[in-house]
Amino acid sequence: MHFNKTKDLPVTEPVKLSGPMLPPASGNGKSLVVLLHGYGSDGRDLIGLGQFWHDSFPDTIFVAPNAPEVCGVISTGYQWFPVDFDRERDFSRMEGAAKVQPVVESFLKDLWAQTGLGPSETILVGFSQGAMMALYTGLRLTTPLKGIIAFSGLLISPEKLEAEIASKPPVLLVHGDIDEVVPVIGSEAALPVLLNLSVDAQLHISSGFGHTIAQDGLEAATDFLRRHLLP
Repeated sequence: MHFNKTKDLPVTEPVKLSGPMLPPASGNGKSLVVLLHGYGSDGRDLIGLGQFWHDSFPDTIFVAPNAPEVCGVISTGYQWFPVDFDRERDFSRMEGAAKVQPVVESFLKDLWAQTGLGPSETILVGFSQGAMMALYTGLRLTTPLKGIIAFSGLLISPEKLEAEIASKPPVLLVHGDIDEVVPVIGSEAALPVLLNLSVDAQLHISSGFGHTIAQDGLEAATDFLRRHLLP
């Protein structure tokens, strides 16, 4: 299978994010999939999902920005926010997500301006910490996205979502049932919260898998993309 070579996507100030972009196979970009990597990783890692999906979705542009901060633990990678083991975990996540959400939103707006596309043509995909940011940002955009896929994530500050939710795009949660990094209860607990807010949410659990994207989870995500991106 042949894929186009990725290239860096230029961004303009004050947006600070940049990372690899995979142009549409057809040469005619009609949709966007933005991939948010996990803690300590970078855009080059998650653009692999774009390479996997590239030929199946020929009119889609795949973009995988690096998070804005160098990772405090893995200096070769990036983080959306610090993982502070000395503070209360939920508060630390809430504080970090609230700080970086405008950066992610600015990147999306810049991307939409560059491509001529918009939220209704965009699916936000994230893994682990990137999944947390995909949910946190995507549900607070005033114009709904085409969808959100969250691999191995959770809802940050779920008790505040009812007051803060601004749009309700369809959501797919995917999680391994033996995940020891972000336990599966993160997605299991997110599902009823989303459903109670009238979000079209689904949960796919990969049996026997940990903190990774299993083949059946990838297939569930591919089906989600197919239903929302293809005519």
